[in-house]
Amino acid sequence: MIKIQTESFSLATISAGDENAEKFALVIPGRLDTKDYAHMQAHVEHLASLGYFAVSFDPPGTWESVWDMDLYSVTNYQKAIDEVIEYYGNRPTLIVGHSRGGAMAILAAARNEHITRLITVMSRATGQDDIPEWRERGYIDEYRDIPPGRVRTPKDDKIYIKFPYSFHADSMQYNVFETLTTLTKPKLMFSGKQDTTTPPKVIEAAYEQAAEPKQYYQVDFEHDYRLDQNIIDEVNQRIGGFLEVYPEVEGP
Repeated sequence: MIKIQTESFSLATISAGDENAEKFALVIPGRLDTKDYAHMQAHVEHLASLGYFAVSFDPPGTWESVWDMDLYSVTNYQKAIDEVIEYYGNRPTLIVGHSRGGAMAILAAARNEHITRLITVMSRATGQDDIPEWRERGYIDEYRDIPPGRVRTPKDDKIYIKFPYSFHADSMQYNVFETLTTLTKPKLMFSGKQDTTTPPKVIEAAYEQAAEPKQYYQVDFEHDYRLDQNIIDEVNQRIGGFLEVYPEVEGP
């Protein structure tokens, strides 16, 4: 783990590959997840093997970027993505995100001219439903496996997170689906056949409306594909195929 200081945040990162490589990739975790989960690490390492300098980071307010839920928001996540890309020289950037990280990738790709291609893995383009209990209590109880997250642990062995409603309130200003329909950068969208968190029909509906160019691929697994190395490898293999069809393009 390496801490970097961007304009606004101190962020914990992992990286692989030649830091001076012309190709840059950013791999971002899902909601309340960490860069240290097995699938994040594997994607960083795989992209490095393809000639990228690849980076993942814990979003502001989470994990090794210091626990502070007041910092954890879509707005700050987007700002952190921009600032990490700038920190590493504003190179043409491939962005990869799992679950909520994929939604962040869509929003960032539409706004940041340095992002040239994007990959979303089991990501919902529609917003999170409002949960009355969340709004009334001001928070909900969330739990996450301790990394590397290759197995699903009992509740007592997980990290407890008091997740504030402010995250949802902030997210409502962003329309990921509308963004996807007008985003003309090359994109690859994954679904999981057994996924009940983001069912394939949700992703397929978004894919149908997404702007070209685009590719779609389904793996036969659930949402937490970090639990199976074979599925991680399958996702990596498909990412490699996508990059052969849409090789590095020049940024602005």
